[in-house]
Amino acid sequence: MLAGKVILVTGASRGIGRAIALRLAREAPAHIFVGYCLQHDIAAQTVAAIENLGVPATAIAADLGQVESVEEMFRAINHRCGRLDVFISNAARASFRPAMNITSRTWDRTMDLNARAFLLGGQLSAQLMKDGGSIVALSSLGSHFYAPEYLALGAAKAAIEATARYLAVELAPKKINVNVVCGGLIETETTQLHPHYEELKRSVIAKTPEGRVGTPEDVAGVVAFLCSPEARWIRGQTIVVDGGFSLVS
Repeated sequence: MLAGKVILVTGASRGIGRAIALRLAREAPAHIFVGYCLQHDIAAQTVAAIENLGVPATAIAADLGQVESVEEMFRAINHRCGRLDVFISNAARASFRPAMNITSRTWDRTMDLNARAFLLGGQLSAQLMKDGGSIVALSSLGSHFYAPEYLALGAAKAAIEATARYLAVELAPKKINVNVVCGGLIETETTQLHPHYEELKRSVIAKTPEGRVGTPEDVAGVVAFLCSPEARWIRGQTIVVDGGFSLVS
């Protein structure tokens, strides 16, 4: 479905981002850029896994909280490939604190690393999409419902979902499709950092029809579909991927 396409996945060195990059690699794209921040060795492992599938890949570092760093990442992609066809805004940073303990610095940093990074990435990727393209952002149910010590990230994810709707309308004339995939509890290294993770996991399992939490691969398949031509009539939507948890909770 993505033959000849150039793809960027941020936060692709591990977790959901890695699963997405590997899933998209199965669609024979021309090149996949593996966005990461600090752990070059882990990003290199993802690059190697993609290349083992026969797809060229490059690890590309950027601090998404710094505008100049994000701009340099897209300049590097343009210099290497001269275009971008698919942008997956997956990278996320979180600070798990009760609402009354969130400082202005924590709030600003979380918004910058998540919501602003998506807006800026959407703007810059659209400039490189010569013949249309796909933009998919990742969100979570904390944008819709209360989750303990999740306010800052939940608010940032809600902002991402709203931003996607505006981008979807304004970029449609350029044949650029924009959507969001909103995951339930997905078991990754990052989610396991939540101070109440085990308690949260037990609660989600008890309320999920299939009786388990999600995997990165559960999310990656939906992202791949939204990048395909079959999804061209789905625009500005937030697709919930939670195994039915939100239907019965």
